[in-house]
Amino acid sequence: MRFHWFLPTTGDGHHVRPATTTVAAGTAADRPATLGYLTQVAGAAEASGFDAVLTPVGAGCLDPLVVCGAVAARTERLRLLVAFRPGFTLPTLLAQQAQTFQEISGGRLLLNVVTGGDPREQRAYGDFLDHDARYARTGEFLSVLRRTWRGGPFDHAGEHYRVEGGGLAVPLADTPEIYFGGASPAAERVAAQHADVYLMWGEPPAMIAERIAGMRRLAAEAGRGLRFGIRLHVIARDTAEEAWACARRLLDGMDPERIAAAQARFARMDSVGQSRMAGLHGGSADALEISPNLWAGVGLVREGAGTALVGSYAEVSERIREYASLGLSEFILSGWPHLEEAWRVGDFVLPRLAAPVPVPVP
Repeated sequence: MRFHWFLPTTGDGHHVRPATTTVAAGTAADRPATLGYLTQVAGAAEASGFDAVLTPVGAGCLDPLVVCGAVAARTERLRLLVAFRPGFTLPTLLAQQAQTFQEISGGRLLLNVVTGGDPREQRAYGDFLDHDARYARTGEFLSVLRRTWRGGPFDHAGEHYRVEGGGLAVPLADTPEIYFGGASPAAERVAAQHADVYLMWGEPPAMIAERIAGMRRLAAEAGRGLRFGIRLHVIARDTAEEAWACARRLLDGMDPERIAAAQARFARMDSVGQSRMAGLHGGSADALEISPNLWAGVGLVREGAGTALVGSYAEVSERIREYASLGLSEFILSGWPHLEEAWRVGDFVLPRLAAPVPVPVP
């Protein structure tokens, strides 16, 4: 298992905040996303044993590539999982940027493909493709990106990109791994053909197992293999009672007006993954424990990953092992505030997961 943390580039605090936007009301950051603070979070993640930090992409975020370049200069081992939007840059340019990042960071770049799920936000950037066309462009983007890394010269003439005499002057030996999320059939086809790690937001284990089985079939049809990862928040304490009290405090910070506004925004999106998250709670603050220790309250106000593992350190560790038994090997975790929770999870959860599972004596 590999464990990663999250950089809150829209700001941080003691309440659930949006990950990629500033449009939600009542979410002023207690801690602005300064380079100094983000470096503290990254440093805590590095010292706590996390492998990488995910940095989101969106209209309300600091630019992830710029931020991660700065954070890389202030860390030593931590890898940077940089989210990017295909279509907002050229694959040939991203190939060169990745090469530069690898050189200045000592090979610590990972890439997270975010095709985009909010048509209004996409149009604000100047992108007017519909859902399936965006994924078709993503597939072609990744083909050109990987071909550019292999060096040149090469030519490419596709639906979305045309290249003449492309390719890096020196092939990139340490190419970044590609992380890819998306729950629609269009997304799954592209992920099966191009991703190294297929990411899912936190759903109950039975739903995750079904998705893994389907993606394994698609990848096999493409003659490839995939690793699988999950994006979850964590609320872990000494006792389950303490953890659930923290979850209730987070819920108390979500007034009905804020929940209604967030749910209205999510409903206009064409993201299948966002729809699946909304389906876990239906916009209601009742019955939010949708599976043992899996709480859907985060998704009432936060876009994207909307569930948290809640419980004692032992319970949270047990749930993570349960997910791992399904075939998941990559876990991207987070909690509020991200600085303190990086230390907490690193001190009390990760060591339990590093220890071997006791074998019962017959």
